[in-house]
Amino acid sequence: MGLLKESGIQTALENYSYMDMFLGNIGGSLGEVSALALIIGFIYLLIRKHVSWHIPVAYIGTVLVISSVFYLISPEQYGTPLYHLLGGGLMLGALFMATDMVTSPSTIKGSLIFGMGCGVITMLIRIAGALPEGVAFSILIMNAVKPLIDKWTRRRPFGALKKGAR
Repeated sequence: MGLLKESGIQTALENYSYMDMFLGNIGGSLGEVSALALIIGFIYLLIRKHVSWHIPVAYIGTVLVISSVFYLISPEQYGTPLYHLLGGGLMLGALFMATDMVTSPSTIKGSLIFGMGCGVITMLIRIAGALPEGVAFSILIMNAVKPLIDKWTRRRPFGALKKGAR
């Protein structure tokens, strides 16, 4: 993501291909470079029912939509959606960090809102911010908003009256 921010997409892709990024044949922090290994680990957790798919799909989908729009505006400056997906810590953040049971919302609707919020903040930081990466900050910001999301999206017990109704 640093190469994209400093030099543009052409220089970034001259150093690493999409296949190298997918398989992890690039330099980077341990645990964030191989999208394939992260996806395999996430599928294992899905099968074991330790996580749900809602937050990662909303997070990654939002990043893909926003990066696609900006790619259509200026391909040289913003990079391809696939580069945004495979570059940096997006896969690690979306699949493992954002799905932490303690700090993620308890409802499906809340999980979708949480994932979309993470995606929007990540792309705001990547596109308009001074930092090349925004995954950790977006998750921390949305973790702070999590209690409000839970309050807004919790279900009312069956038979409960609406506020102010008698």
